[in-house]
Amino acid sequence: MSDIAIESATGWLSDDELETTRERMPILYVEAIPVRVDEHGEVTHVGLLLRIDPEGTVSRSFVSGRVMHHEQLRAALLRHLEKDLGPVALPRIPVSTQPFTVAEYFPTPGVTPFHDPRQHAVSLVYVVPVSGDCRPRQDALDLVWFTPGEAASASVLDEMQGGRGALLRQALAHVGAAT
Repeated sequence: MSDIAIESATGWLSDDELETTRERMPILYVEAIPVRVDEHGEVTHVGLLLRIDPEGTVSRSFVSGRVMHHEQLRAALLRHLEKDLGPVALPRIPVSTQPFTVAEYFPTPGVTPFHDPRQHAVSLVYVVPVSGDCRPRQDALDLVWFTPGEAASASVLDEMQGGRGALLRQALAHVGAAT
């Protein structure tokens, strides 16, 4: 057994280091689609965040963020859910850390349905039931709960960037709530 301690809260890369890393290798992300479920486990509502990007574009999105070095997936999901939805959202992280899908974002449009102009990113995507009081924080302006039918409407899907509308349709199909 080694005497070397593994520090799991070592912070993250500086802005310059992150930019250099993004130019050279894919970055691992987790994305969580918050849902409300009824007593039978059926999805009744889907929570979509309202965000504004640095260019001033307003869009709908999911809970999302990078996985840090030495961070377990479950811990990354919890950290980002709390960061975006608040400390009393009461998420129920899945027993298995297997995502319902993997989305690969490329800086070049058209390689996959998913696009991120900043980087090549690999995102593990989860549907996460939440039962508590959700209050958006950090860079999220608002959280709006939609029925599955409302979430799948063209008007909502058009407000999603980078292919996230396709991800939302996949998530709804995965949980049996596709309309």
